[in-house]
Amino acid sequence: MYIGIDAGTSGIKAVLVDDAQQIIGTARASLTSQSPHDGWSEQDPEAWWNALLDVMDQLHRAHPSEMASVRGIGLSGQQHGAVLLDEDRQCLRPCILWNDVRSEAECRIFEERFPRSRDVTGNLAMPGFTAPKLIWVQKHEPDIFARTRYVLLPKAWLRLRLSGEMIEDMSDASGSLWLDVGARRWSEEALNACGLSIDAMPRLCEGTEPAGVLKADLARRWGMRAAPVIAGSAGDNAASAVGLGAVKTGDAFVSLGTSGVVWCTTDRFRPNADSSVHAFCHAIPDKWHQMGVTLSAAASLAWWSDIVGKSERELLAELPEKIERPSRAIFLPYLAGERTPHNDAHVRGAFLGLDKNMPRSELTQAVLEGVAYSLRDAQDAMTAAGTRFETADVVGGGAQSRQWVEILASVLGVRLSRLAQGEQGGAYGAARLGRLASTAEDVTTICLPPERLETIEPSPSLEAAYGERQSRYRALYEAARALNRVG
Repeated sequence: MYIGIDAGTSGIKAVLVDDAQQIIGTARASLTSQSPHDGWSEQDPEAWWNALLDVMDQLHRAHPSEMASVRGIGLSGQQHGAVLLDEDRQCLRPCILWNDVRSEAECRIFEERFPRSRDVTGNLAMPGFTAPKLIWVQKHEPDIFARTRYVLLPKAWLRLRLSGEMIEDMSDASGSLWLDVGARRWSEEALNACGLSIDAMPRLCEGTEPAGVLKADLARRWGMRAAPVIAGSAGDNAASAVGLGAVKTGDAFVSLGTSGVVWCTTDRFRPNADSSVHAFCHAIPDKWHQMGVTLSAAASLAWWSDIVGKSERELLAELPEKIERPSRAIFLPYLAGERTPHNDAHVRGAFLGLDKNMPRSELTQAVLEGVAYSLRDAQDAMTAAGTRFETADVVGGGAQSRQWVEILASVLGVRLSRLAQGEQGGAYGAARLGRLASTAEDVTTICLPPERLETIEPSPSLEAAYGERQSRYRALYEAARALNRVG
């Protein structure tokens, strides 16, 4: 038996997985965030701990005999958060989360202090990353900064509470802007730019490696015969990739969740930071990945649903069963800014090309296409860094719409597979890592993809038509940036 724990922003989820890789138990506890000022987002790490105890207690009550035989635990969770600890390993302040934007000015300071940062870390400095947050604390909370002895990411802090060890895996560390991603080690230059040293950092390991053992009192609390190994584990996206079996070079998936992600596993470090491509270490040894992000994927359809007062299911039902041509309207899905390739938090979205005879269904189609165009922009930014793929799995809530997947296949020009179980998330991948850490099995024999329900090919006629629409979509970004800029 193996346990995967996913510590997200809105809650902590745990899954209990057997040797046949079947989920036999799940538990969840909710979390809330605090925003004491505009643009701030914080959580108390003690709330994470209490929620983690809650979900593990739930599993123990529901599955006592299975919990007794747990051999490995894996962790996944929100990335980029800054947990500041003093000499006694006590939290000094609430964790500044990944979606906190207070440190925009500090991003510029970081890159000025560390001019090689994009080449070394593989990423632009953005407020969501950890490094600018520490510069903000140094400037605005100097007493706190002076008392800071250690800095941990959220998952590493939970590991500390579970095992007493300060250890971080490569995938999560990549999101700090303190890792030399190509060399898979902490960068002294990056840390020095934030007034820190390597002594403040946890020990690094691979996601599949043993990285601590559950404390004896916790093992007794949950009825375990022996204290399980805790895996190095993974950040949330890398854990999801492990759960989807995206562990070999060229394995790719597209996520149509609240935000949209294009992921491809790579055999080496391939940065393209200037186009806001994320280049991180994978949780798997000797693997990396590229990732492009659009900020409003399924969120765009949810917004449109709210505007017109129809459910998403009703709107999708109005679409033709087979998409024959692009919508005459173009939708720019910049409802919360855009990440790849523009890194523009201020641009806002738009509908263009409307006429009085255009039915609602055509606008719904335009929303789906606009998200697809945005993901094509991300794909092209990855291609510019040498990463190409011809097939990918598609996951997330949007993958339930066959029409959306058909549109996406033709816009991206790749074969897309819909999965039987594409919603297992980071917790399932974390459980796989817990198993690998405890058994040392081969990654490729354990990290298999879910069953593929069907594979959708690009339509040659639509692919050509969407190529022309993609050019128009890209040309409209500058107009949107100038006309709809906020702030």
